[in-house]
Amino acid sequence: MPGPRTQTLRGNDTTLIEAALGPYAAAHLPADEYRQAVLKCVFCEIPLARVAGLEDRADAELTRMPADFAAERSAAGRRVPADTGLLISAFLPHGDL
Repeated sequence: MPGPRTQTLRGNDTTLIEAALGPYAAAHLPADEYRQAVLKCVFCEIPLARVAGLEDRADAELTRMPADFAAERSAAGRRVPADTGLLISAFLPHGDL
């Protein structure tokens, strides 16, 4: 059974999602759950500057996930949150985007 933090991250209350991604989450969430939480922030348009530990926890998979999300949104003619591109470009080698 998922814990309260995981259940919060599955909800749609952006205030709770943002609160669940504080310093404790940055230090203790398993990598897969942290990545999913960051993607949830992108989806809910929570500014990524509010996600604790993002610079330290970012990896290739965390870069790929929002890149795929952005590609899907663009293909559908939907707006992509501005900081999504910043996350992607900050962690991909130059020219890979």
